[in-house]
Amino acid sequence: MEIREKNKASVKSFFTALETKNMNVLLKLFANEAKHINPYHSGIFPEGANGKEEIENYWKPVFENFDGMTFPLEYLYAMEDHNMVFVKYKGYIKLKNSSKVYSNEYYSTFKFNRDGQIIEYVEIFNPILAAKGFGLLGEIQP
Repeated sequence: MEIREKNKASVKSFFTALETKNMNVLLKLFANEAKHINPYHSGIFPEGANGKEEIENYWKPVFENFDGMTFPLEYLYAMEDHNMVFVKYKGYIKLKNSSKVYSNEYYSTFKFNRDGQIIEYVEIFNPILAAKGFGLLGEIQP
């Protein structure tokens, strides 16, 4: 299998791991020195994580606080640099102890090392929708 196809398959595995709350699979996809970056955290959401331990600490409460997540992929493209993948997707997240479903649109890039592990994951989301979905609209910072 070509490197680009392997990386695209890893991105699909990433979303499957989120949907199934499988931390072991999720962490195996990342290199030890990987970075998770949220450039639009707006001062109320996590900025991201550095290294596997922080990535685990980032996702653990997500898995614990939601009753289900689905991430239908709209676009999945290997980029000119065969170590990068771009994805556009939606997120539907069922809030625990509530009938509410938080939804947002996302764009992400995944950068891979030579071993096929994720070394950088950038998650771009609409912070207004996120803040509204979690009742934090008044806390957004410029």
